Amino acid sequence: MKTKKEKGTASKIKDSSAFYIVLGLAMALLINNGLAFALSTDMPIVAVESGSMEPTFYRGDILVLQGVPADQLKVGDIIVFSPAEKATPVVHRIIKINDDGSFQTKGDANPGQIPFEKHIEASQIHGKVILIIPYLGWVKLFMMEYILPHMFLVILGIAVIGGLYIAGPKIRSFIK
Repeated sequence: MKTKKEKGTASKIKDSSAFYIVLGLAMALLINNGLAFALSTDMPIVAVESGSMEPTFYRGDILVLQGVPADQLKVGDIIVFSPAEKATPVVHRIIKINDDGSFQTKGDANPGQIPFEKHIEASQIHGKVILIIPYLGWVKLFMMEYILPHMFLVILGIAVIGGLYIAGPKIRSFIK
């Protein structure tokens, strides 16, 4: 049987915001890895970062991918691939299969192909789009475009607010 002190400690851990943050991150990691395994891809979920595929889907949508063998891909399929010279994966439609088995893609909204889209090897492809979830990707885009680039200011703001909160009683007594 647990003592009152042990029960109090366990209760404090469960009520802690840090506990829930760590739990949420662990669950997100497990879900992502579970989906990666179930869908046979290293990248099961992707947030759309540009408008190159409008009106098929829009910036801020979430795409769910499934790994597909290259010989099962066909013209018209929407794939996610990583060009050699770009860090960010690209989501475009297959418009041609080359004689050597490589692929050519193009964004639906783009007027023409980008040079790296004319020769995409099967090893560069993460998967084929199987599901579109509108708007949910804005959470990631907001974090990547607004929070992370300004992380110093966010941390500074939190530190100032925390300091004022902690020093609040002393400041009030000093003013009186």
